[in-house]
Amino acid sequence: MRTILLVDDEHRMLDLLELFLEPHGFNCTKADNGKKGLEIVEQEKVNLVLLDVMMPDMDGWEVCKKIREISTIPVIMLTARSDKADLVKGLEFGADDYITKPFDERELVARVNALLRRTTSNKEDTSNPVYGDFLLNRDSYSLHYKTLDVQLTLKEFYIIEALITSPKRTFTREQLLRTAWDFNTFTDIRTVDSHIRNLREKLKNAGFPMDDFLKTVWGIGYKWS
Repeated sequence: MRTILLVDDEHRMLDLLELFLEPHGFNCTKADNGKKGLEIVEQEKVNLVLLDVMMPDMDGWEVCKKIREISTIPVIMLTARSDKADLVKGLEFGADDYITKPFDERELVARVNALLRRTTSNKEDTSNPVYGDFLLNRDSYSLHYKTLDVQLTLKEFYIIEALITSPKRTFTREQLLRTAWDFNTFTDIRTVDSHIRNLREKLKNAGFPMDDFLKTVWGIGYKWS
């Protein structure tokens, strides 16, 4: 049985999430603060984290950032705010997806299942393909270039995998959305742009020559040259 870690300072929300998820075969572990959530990630086997943004002492963004320092576990942020700046901030700290409160059971379960499907499917493929000087590591969800390497979030990995495995092909935002999110009914297409922007900055900071490879095709989408 897959285990979902629920991190929220409101016990009512923790109970509601558990009520939605358990009938679909998930085991739920609860944490009512960020510190406790981090301890569970470090000590127990967890398949996915549902993480509230607005928490006292340590907010969800900080928790997500610390999770990314030790794990590539999928993280879905829960927020009561629909501000795009909040979305971008979550992506910058390594979140894979987000859900805006209030949400219904179908949306929650669909997003959780979609992210877990992608995680499982990539783990089953143990090959680590090489493209020129680039190597994709599907075990650690990382990208290597010569002597450099960088850790990616799941969404960043899916996007770069789609682009790098089909060089010269131009992908529309819709195609990358389907590739990285799988279930995209509730996902804003501009989320792709936020991930690409974060991906470029991360790879440039690691010393990767991104301007030579990751190209914007204006009015259409992106390609790997």
